[in-house]
Amino acid sequence: MSGKSRAHEDATIENSRRDPAFAAEYLNAVLEDGDQAELLTALRYMAGAFGGVAGLAEQTALNATTLYCTLSPQGNPELRNLTAILKAMGMRLAVQPDGGLR
Repeated sequence: MSGKSRAHEDATIENSRRDPAFAAEYLNAVLEDGDQAELLTALRYMAGAFGGVAGLAEQTALNATTLYCTLSPQGNPELRNLTAILKAMGMRLAVQPDGGLR
């Protein structure tokens, strides 16, 4: 990983640790793009802000190895696992109208 990417990751983690609203906005922005691999990368960054994957595994009662695989770019988390991960971070999934057709 290049120094520039590492600095971005570190800044994202630190900002998320200090400001839960920043973390929520960051994840919402990633969700808008709809790219699953990007979302899982963002969740790995957030895991760093909320105790690391091992700490997150403990908080969610999920196996750490499974959680590492789940948050890998090829991961495919089940809704209950995603919900547990977000809950451990003090967040939740929500659905909002996008202003499109009704």
